Amino acid sequence: MSLKTIFLDRDGVINQDLKYVYKINDFIFIKGIFESCLYLQNLGYKIIIVTNQSGISRGYFSENDYQKLTKWMLNEFNNNQINILDIFYCPHGPKSNCSCRKPNTGLLIEAQMKYSIDMENSWMIGDKESDISAAINAGVKNTILISNSQSDSNSKYIIDSLEKIQKIIMN
Repeated sequence: MSLKTIFLDRDGVINQDLKYVYKINDFIFIKGIFESCLYLQNLGYKIIIVTNQSGISRGYFSENDYQKLTKWMLNEFNNNQINILDIFYCPHGPKSNCSCRKPNTGLLIEAQMKYSIDMENSWMIGDKESDISAAINAGVKNTILISNSQSDSNSKYIIDSLEKIQKIIMN
């Protein structure tokens, strides 16, 4: 049986995008993230995080720094009764030739293969057009761009607040 999944970008969707966040003290959850994830989980979706983390290849922080922050973040989700099925991340820089850095599809395809995900009935929630492009090219037709300013997007929906997803995703 295929899983229906919510793919979430991290910086800008889960936490405020303060550029290369790797310290727990700098990690600020976006308002409504826990309530929104709980809502989605209660609809039967599995939640997977797909995130570019080029700060690793740029030398701004180490893989260990990233893992430490990720472990803490997952614990915060668990404390709010939210199960994050998995996290897929790209440590490469924008000029790398990898297949995993969004807008490439590698992270989503890896998740699909690992968990037998029903891409057609899954969703991508991101804050950049690269998130949306990666999802569409991987077969995810349901996309939400969170943006206060962007009106030109290939995303199916554009909202200015994560809290508005309950008006879009209803089953």
